[in-house]
Amino acid sequence: MAKAKTAFVCNDCGADFPKWQGQCGACQAWNTLTEFRLSAPAAKKGSSGRAATRGGFAGSLAAVKRLEDVSIVDSPRLASGFDEFDRVLGGGFVPGASILIGGHPGAGKSTLLLQTLCRLASSHSALYVTGEESPEQIALRANRLQLPTDQLQLMAETDVDAILASAESLQPKILVVDSIQVVHIAEVASAPGSVSQVRESAAMLVRFAKQTGTVLIMVGHVTKDGSLAGPKVLEHMIDCSLMLEGSSDSQFRTLRSNKNRFGAVNELGVFAMTDKGLREVPNPSAIFLQRGEEVSSGDDGCRRVGRHSTVAGGDSSVG
Repeated sequence: MAKAKTAFVCNDCGADFPKWQGQCGACQAWNTLTEFRLSAPAAKKGSSGRAATRGGFAGSLAAVKRLEDVSIVDSPRLASGFDEFDRVLGGGFVPGASILIGGHPGAGKSTLLLQTLCRLASSHSALYVTGEESPEQIALRANRLQLPTDQLQLMAETDVDAILASAESLQPKILVVDSIQVVHIAEVASAPGSVSQVRESAAMLVRFAKQTGTVLIMVGHVTKDGSLAGPKVLEHMIDCSLMLEGSSDSQFRTLRSNKNRFGAVNELGVFAMTDKGLREVPNPSAIFLQRGEEVSSGDDGCRRVGRHSTVAGGDSSVG
């Protein structure tokens, strides 16, 4: 049996080294190197095996072409059902795109994706893979939010091979994996959530999305300082990185794009958490310009300006 090789990967910048050292030579950070076990090379399978079908990152090996000879296909984007979500994405979901959405616990990542997939499932095949909750918990949340549940495909699984086997069978247009920190590959000898598992699991899922044109959405955990957990190289592998921010004691949530290959970065979408899930805020500026009905002492001048101001007169309702 071939001995598995090891490497040491920096959690901050993704640089790898053959042996452990206290300081990363690339980003100069201290104590950020984690052992990464490389699986032994497996025996090459035949033409019907899975290894043969995943030879290239975007599919089978193709001939070299000149840039002018490459055919351009204008693929229509998939609307999420939320105007704010579509604007942050740059116009909707691009087929074959891989999206990573992060946020603090309780920010509403799973709620936003469940609402989106329940809406999309009526017109496009969708598969929601949960590794942190049971199907009963997902069903209870969907019923509480009064979402349509007759078309969405649901799967509770953490094994990447099983997830890909189901995805190849169902051929969904959009696939959600919640979350990337809990899924694992059997061939990688480390616990789920480790650098090696997150790195290899994400690579297999992204490869599947590129080959089949499936929209892939992965949910990611965040660290105490608010950055995405896992190796930094994970953000380089994906096409779009989103962050859902907002504390549990606040009603409002903001969705920001930190990276987007198909749209502008730093786009901001505003949502409000209600008893029926996340709702869009069509006029976020009105949130900060709302005033009470009663006029306080010394506030007459400000009240008159606020009432007749065109900016303050905007719609402050939640969409």
